[in-house]
Amino acid sequence: MILPTGAVVAVADGTTLKLYHNRAAEPHIELVPHDDPEIAAKNPGSGTRHRDSSANPDVHRGEEDKFAAGTADYLNRMVTDGKIDQLFLIADPRTLGELRRHFHPKLREKLVGELHKDLVAHPVEDIVKAIHHA
Repeated sequence: MILPTGAVVAVADGTTLKLYHNRAAEPHIELVPHDDPEIAAKNPGSGTRHRDSSANPDVHRGEEDKFAAGTADYLNRMVTDGKIDQLFLIADPRTLGELRRHFHPKLREKLVGELHKDLVAHPVEDIVKAIHHA
């Protein structure tokens, strides 16, 4: 994939959001990291979907969903405030699904691509390779 110059790359999982800015001219990619934003976990509005119980022992899932909702809220604000014009999103499949549930229509318009991989803990070189192969 060719990532547009100036596009923001958001790399997320259920606990972390990392942002990068592509400053290279197309077709090259040179990602410059932003400071990691502070994300406030929000009620994802799906509390009954992922209830903790002995049948569903994943106690972290609810917190990850709240973090994903907070991440979507942060990205929505960045788009509606005009701070993101083009967005490429990378997240593990479950987080990506939860993020999509909370996207503002304007954010959907700004998406230039998505990749369902967990790359939060990977170096920027791995992220660039993954985008090239997307």
